[in-house]
Amino acid sequence: MSHDRKPPPPERAKLVRDGFTMPEADYELLKALKHRLHDVKREARKSELLRAGLHALAELDAEALAAALDRLVPVKTGRPPKSGG
Repeated sequence: MSHDRKPPPPERAKLVRDGFTMPEADYELLKALKHRLHDVKREARKSELLRAGLHALAELDAEALAAALDRLVPVKTGRPPKSGG
């Protein structure tokens, strides 16, 4: 009697957890993009939108990538001060 074995499940990608700060306008842009997806009945998490953006940027040549970065409003790096307490 032969036993059919299931193929091993594909390896899961290693996940990295990170945190960052962005201007409120960019955060609102994430909300607007999520809202646009309602028309095509597709939900997306913020992390999916950010990952899709990274993949889209990866397709640009170096000059186009630099131009895209130059269009961003600079933000102060580091964690915001803790409020209250």
